[in-house]
Amino acid sequence: MFETARKYLKGDPILWGVIIGLSIFSLLAVYSATGTLAYRYQGGNTSYYIIKHATILFIGLLIIFVTHLVPHKVFSRLSQLFLIISIPLLIITLILGTSINQATRWLTIPGLGFTFQTSDFAKLALVMYVARLLSMKQDTIKEYHSAFLPVIIPVVIICGLIMPANLSTALMLFTACFILMFIGRINFRYMFLFSLAVIVIIAVVIFMTVKSDWGGRWQTWRHRIESFVDHENTDNFQVNQSKIAIVSGGLVKLRPGKSVQRNYLPHPYSDFIFAIIIEEYGLLGGILILSLYLYLLFRAGVIVRKSTRTFPAFLAMGLAILIVMQAMINMAVAVNLLPVTGQPLPMVSWGGTSMLFTCVALGIILSVSRGIDQPAEEIQTEEVDNEND
Repeated sequence: MFETARKYLKGDPILWGVIIGLSIFSLLAVYSATGTLAYRYQGGNTSYYIIKHATILFIGLLIIFVTHLVPHKVFSRLSQLFLIISIPLLIITLILGTSINQATRWLTIPGLGFTFQTSDFAKLALVMYVARLLSMKQDTIKEYHSAFLPVIIPVVIICGLIMPANLSTALMLFTACFILMFIGRINFRYMFLFSLAVIVIIAVVIFMTVKSDWGGRWQTWRHRIESFVDHENTDNFQVNQSKIAIVSGGLVKLRPGKSVQRNYLPHPYSDFIFAIIIEEYGLLGGILILSLYLYLLFRAGVIVRKSTRTFPAFLAMGLAILIVMQAMINMAVAVNLLPVTGQPLPMVSWGGTSMLFTCVALGIILSVSRGIDQPAEEIQTEEVDNEND
């Protein structure tokens, strides 16, 4: 069986193991967390949501399989097209997108009723594009006009378009790109000065959010900041229920499907699924999930160390940082280390476009690891192709 799997599943086998592990946790946790939804909206049909989620997960795994067979040099070319497409998509979403909870993050496909978050596509496109630019500009990487500006401008544009409807995603994406720029040897002085400017802007935004009486997203941000700062606030229903779930989990438990807080937590199958996992599997279950994500980042580092080319190295590390950072934010929200952000747990939470684009990112990382094992003559041919791009 293992030989058959190795024949068809190329790339890092340990990374494949991490993906399978997260997928198993996803099925178990989502099945448990959607039990209340099933009784409320599906007449007690508990299989409805798990079948729907399992279908999305299966499609995601197929995407990983197909993507990991694509040579990574193809993603260098696609990054330009994806970035160009993502900008008008984000603008259209801000103007004509579907608004949910005062956030216009979704585009609805006419006639199909299918919605997707354009920011998920933009995140992938931006990291791919930044990796491409960093690899192309290594000879002049310390210069301001030829390296720093060409990289930071698309980062500011994409993050700026995401920010009005999804501040947490914009900040997360900006941070991931900044880390990638640091790894890519961009001049630290330019990065430091620019980060100071960003910190000042964020401080001003937070001050305006807390002090103003504006409605819309400003009111949502203000409420989240005030709830997070005021630890004695009993109105912070989501976080309080999450804490109860975590405390109920204890150190070691094995009671899948026996969560009580799923009946009280808003979105226990997405934003607060980590709390449900701890409630049902104990602290050790939460540590296991955390370890899987950290090991994913570690394996990406191993892939980078083995890689002899800059673009695949930056691409794999950038995508791994983005996935793991999103996971850390989701878990930090569940244990009240960060304000509520609405970030799903990658490869575990219920979600359509978030799950599928995470699978694309994982497939690309596996594609890079598969390329490391290519014969020498294929690598030389690929390098010639990259020079011609």
